[in-house]
Amino acid sequence: MAEITLQNVSVEYPIYNLRAMSLRNNLLAISTGGRLSKESRGIVSVTALDGISLKLKEGDRLGLIGHNGSGKSTLLRTLAGIYTPTRGSISIDGRVSTVFGLGAGLELELSGYENIIRMAMMLGASRRQAEAVIPDIEEFSELGNFLSVPVNTYSDGMRTRLSFGVATAMHPEILLVDEVLGAGDAEFQVRARKRMVKFIERSSIFVLASHSPELIETFCDRTIHLEHGRLIGEETVRRSSAAAATPRNPVP
Repeated sequence: MAEITLQNVSVEYPIYNLRAMSLRNNLLAISTGGRLSKESRGIVSVTALDGISLKLKEGDRLGLIGHNGSGKSTLLRTLAGIYTPTRGSISIDGRVSTVFGLGAGLELELSGYENIIRMAMMLGASRRQAEAVIPDIEEFSELGNFLSVPVNTYSDGMRTRLSFGVATAMHPEILLVDEVLGAGDAEFQVRARKRMVKFIERSSIFVLASHSPELIETFCDRTIHLEHGRLIGEETVRRSSAAAATPRNPVP
């Protein structure tokens, strides 16, 4: 049974060679949303998450809300194991799948097919499992013979279709999504939304970081509000009628 527990989790990182402190402080505060502090050794650090405690169980659909730099993406990447807490503890029971910046994992010199295998295995699939999802990605991406040629020949839209197809081809237990449903043209967004609904249905726990109230209402049951790395509020979501497509309990 999938489960996530965070106990007083904080994530900090140092900034070296920081000069013109008053100007840099203002710029960093805008760009990161974190809080700056100065250690006794003179090293400036950013607190991106500050004392976050959270528990998620099977069937939970959580939305992360807050301004740019509030800590949403940092929290997702901490759940994904990309960032390690500097304080506190995190326990995750279940296989984690992520849909973050599309295209970040593409190897441009490899073909579309080679990237499917590579990226699927990076998401935790075996070679056999990666090969088994190829027909599904072929159908969704509609890239045809382009899957046999290097990705560096693709347009941005083609890369998005391939990346999204791979990211949503696996069967996740814990699914983490960072605002990607606005990518691509209007036709792609409609197809991506339908695919994402099915993808979310298969997950046991779903966490979405988004600025869109409509997406939160469609896919989530509750939200937590982050501000400067701190959890400042939690609410139950009044789900929109479109949310009927994403049940509270995952599909077996």
